[in-house]
Amino acid sequence: MSSNTPAPAHAVNIAVLDDYQDVALKLADWSAVSARAKVVVFNDHLVDTDAVVERLLPFDVVCVMRERTPLRRAVIERLPRLKLIASTATRNASIDAAAAAERGIAVAHTSYTSAPAIELTWALILAGARHLIAENASLRAGGWQRHIGDDMAGQTLGLIGLGSIGSQIAKVGLAFGMNVIAWSQNLTADTCAAAGARLVSKEELLRQADVVSIHLVLSARTTGLIGDAEFSLMKPTARLVNTSRGPIVVEAALIRALAEGKIAGAAIDVFDSEPLPPDHPYRHIDGLLATPHIGYVSRGLYERFYRDTVANILAWLDAQP
Repeated sequence: MSSNTPAPAHAVNIAVLDDYQDVALKLADWSAVSARAKVVVFNDHLVDTDAVVERLLPFDVVCVMRERTPLRRAVIERLPRLKLIASTATRNASIDAAAAAERGIAVAHTSYTSAPAIELTWALILAGARHLIAENASLRAGGWQRHIGDDMAGQTLGLIGLGSIGSQIAKVGLAFGMNVIAWSQNLTADTCAAAGARLVSKEELLRQADVVSIHLVLSARTTGLIGDAEFSLMKPTARLVNTSRGPIVVEAALIRALAEGKIAGAAIDVFDSEPLPPDHPYRHIDGLLATPHIGYVSRGLYERFYRDTVANILAWLDAQP
């Protein structure tokens, strides 16, 4: 249904938010839900809190895709009809769980797999190293070879974070014949050894790595982790990759590092503000390969998300008096 279509009166109204690709109702069987409730899909994204509240007032159930539309206290407390928040993935830091609990609003989550994010991380690493975007543009414009790409074999992959995703990134790096080093605040030598990596300090990693790839959860201590001081340690031939969360890297510092040639390039899939503002420098600065947070946007994962969302809604409906 069009994002401009108001929710009609119904016993239970369900909103599906931020369905950018208009696929929510196509990738899962919603028929059992539709037989018992009215489902309204919104393909656009609202930023303004008042606008979000106005849109969601008629709904009993709100389905959110990851952190695209945050449901903070300022929103939740203004939605007297809301009874269920159906979120995709196993956790969602943008939902104020305490505010929901205070109002008796249930919060349901889906299963998840990090495979798509791992695959996209390597797509970005390789695309940046081999200048795929520029070479494709040259060919399409009638040109031919323009750049010399960087090898993976024999180079050093520095992983900031070696958890469920970082450890899998390490496996691919090892398969390419890379030397893998890693650091995070609580990382141990044994954990590194199990992943085929070597534990180093943060400073050593930044100085040695040819590719620095970030795989951390956003928190108070990881926000702003990579800034001017960190970029000054990196090789001028090195590349930064961030598919975790935007605020881990200081945006202004990355822009300066690229503009001043402190690093060879960067590839990112995450931003401080999403969707990225139209006039943001990231949209035109040289040396940056940027994608619109598509690490988890894969057919298989979306099918899982919406299938589980349908199951969660049906379970909630069944539990209603």
